Amino acid sequence: MRAWVVNQFGPYKTALQLAQADAPEAEGESAVIDVKAAGVMYADLLNISGNYQMKAPLPFVPGSEAAGVVSESGKTSRFKVGDRVVTVNLMGAFAEHMLALDQVSYAIPDAMSFAEAAAFTINYQTSYFALVHRAQLKPGEWVLVHGGAGGVGTASIQLALALGANVIATAGADDKAALCKQCGAHHAINYRTGDFVAAVKDITQGRGADVIIDPVGGDVFDSSTKCVAFEGRLIVIGFAAGRIPTIAANRMLVKNFGVLGLFWGAYQTRNPALVVETQDILYGLYNDGKIKPVVSREYPLEELPDALESIETRKCLGKPVLIL
Repeated sequence: MRAWVVNQFGPYKTALQLAQADAPEAEGESAVIDVKAAGVMYADLLNISGNYQMKAPLPFVPGSEAAGVVSESGKTSRFKVGDRVVTVNLMGAFAEHMLALDQVSYAIPDAMSFAEAAAFTINYQTSYFALVHRAQLKPGEWVLVHGGAGGVGTASIQLALALGANVIATAGADDKAALCKQCGAHHAINYRTGDFVAAVKDITQGRGADVIIDPVGGDVFDSSTKCVAFEGRLIVIGFAAGRIPTIAANRMLVKNFGVLGLFWGAYQTRNPALVVETQDILYGLYNDGKIKPVVSREYPLEELPDALESIETRKCLGKPVLIL
């Protein structure tokens, strides 16, 4: 099969090689899908360079999220040949075929396209766990979403709105701020042309944001501690800015706010039943028209480096997807 292969960790432009690789085989509670679409995200850059939380064993096919049709089914798999399935794993998505383990794979709703399915699970699961399981968001609270035009950002805006929150989003360009508004944000701030701390305080009449979703880190995290509400919750999802921030604990004490981490992938092994339950909830919200993945652009398999570059240079809106 054709696949992008990483033989040595490094920058994606040199580490990736489009080559022939052995196709996976289904055994036990697993299936093989013919990949129709694969989601591309910031974590892929980290995985390819060897800087992700978990390192894939070399050599490997990168890509964590793919949607397709089952072509081979293990003897004890709940999936059968012909099923439309989306799967999530540490590696394997940027290829013509991917192994779909039953525990981390889900049937795709009839109304959902393969491109939408490939852009759905990781972003919306991450956002839901951040808002509901970590932040315990309540209706009427103020939610501040950083990186609002990205994959997790657009998902967080839509979910926060569906959960009854008031939503403020930040983004680094006017067209990105406009996308945040299209996703339902009540307020969208271009942080490159305005001070989001002052804006959040003004919008909330001095209260600050009850919940802050931060996949950016760096200076954005530092400034967020200045506009979080009393007893607010700042959810750390990632560090797209590059710098991993630190915090003076006295700031947390004075305002009684909490800083909570979220690595959604850990729940796949620590509480898989909750992940399955959440997927059902998310599919329900999708079927009700309350959430819808934002696919920034569809790329052919051969143009994976271009898709990754759009993320690295922060030019994409929503989530890029490979189409096979």
